[in-house]
Amino acid sequence: MGDTVTVIHGDKRVELPIVCSADGDPAIDISQLRAKTGMITYDPSLANTGICQSGITFVDGERGILRYRGIPIEQFTEKPDFVEVVWLLIFGRLPKRDELAEFSELLTENELLHEGMKQQFQRIPVDAPPMAILSATLTSLAFFHQEFLEVEDKESIVQAAARLISKVRTIAAFACRRSLGLPFMYPDPKFRYCANFLHMMFSIPYRQYVVTPEVEDALNLLFILHADHEQNCSTSTVRIVGSARANLFASCAAGVCALWGPLHGGANVEVIHMLERIHAGGISPEECVRQAKDKTSPLKLYGFGHRLYRNYDPRAKILKVACERVFARMNRKDPLLDTARRLEELALADPYFVDRKLFPNVDFYSGILLRAIGIPTNMFTVCFAIGRLPGWIAQWKEQHTDPSGKILRPRQVYVGPTETNYVPMSQR
Repeated sequence: MGDTVTVIHGDKRVELPIVCSADGDPAIDISQLRAKTGMITYDPSLANTGICQSGITFVDGERGILRYRGIPIEQFTEKPDFVEVVWLLIFGRLPKRDELAEFSELLTENELLHEGMKQQFQRIPVDAPPMAILSATLTSLAFFHQEFLEVEDKESIVQAAARLISKVRTIAAFACRRSLGLPFMYPDPKFRYCANFLHMMFSIPYRQYVVTPEVEDALNLLFILHADHEQNCSTSTVRIVGSARANLFASCAAGVCALWGPLHGGANVEVIHMLERIHAGGISPEECVRQAKDKTSPLKLYGFGHRLYRNYDPRAKILKVACERVFARMNRKDPLLDTARRLEELALADPYFVDRKLFPNVDFYSGILLRAIGIPTNMFTVCFAIGRLPGWIAQWKEQHTDPSGKILRPRQVYVGPTETNYVPMSQR
């Protein structure tokens, strides 16, 4: 018999099994707790509750570790290839040369949107939020690809994943062009995944955008670092929706809606706005740090600390280096990067931040890097969604192929009024 935990309530003693983890925290299996004790657990925000067993991504916040299918995230930085990571996350292993070539070709074949969908863009208000366009349009893909409303084998999952991952960048670029009043640029099959996205974002009919290797690598890297991150808000949303056997399009669209929140995917936008306010107001980084420690000050220092990481976010380390490389290649300066560097330097030397484990997170540098590439601020979260999509698909697939899977249905602790009587209108 394996290890157990004993729960004692009054004269009742209940043995609950411990579920071992391949790495990280073990878990207490409470699936029989209510049946045996009549009680449930209370865990606001599910900070201590595992909703699934997964073999996709591992995070150790204490040690600052992030691994995809066991591979440390740092090993993807030398020659970053987002499409390779897409295959790894969804299908559980690194692709062979021919598999990667075939999947890349599938992405190229599926980069165009149905002309009927393109016409939908013409009816969208010019000032519509790009995340609203993205979530609505991902759902609309089901109009034109009804054959993938049910995917039951590897081949159909490959095809459905290729359509989603390829078309999401076209949708994103069209959404941006629509908001700027610019003509849509069709994808170019000569380009690789990230270069094609940049082409659709920045080329104009009489001048094609020239993608430098440094910028293409930086965008590959940024997408890779956002590709999956355990059971965060948007990923859990995809799993909850998918547990109802909702199709892949609907589940991923729900993930986009969750990611839209400023506490999740919109955090790097808050960092940029903070840095802009600091620069415009002439506030020194030293004064910002002082005010951030003052509980009476309204100033908030965004981009420091993370729900999981009690150490330096490994993604932030990688993006900081990428920022330096891109700015050096462009031979340009950005006062926001200078401010960010100084804020980090001050925070890492200040016991207030160090003792509270408030280290820079991925959002601290991702916004600066997107800004350097030329991505508009209202597109930051859309770029996050492009990167996170393979993780959502992998999580949906893992859940969908689990024979023991059930619809997710959390309990609650009811705190409303006890039984009362209906009062007729004349007596109210």
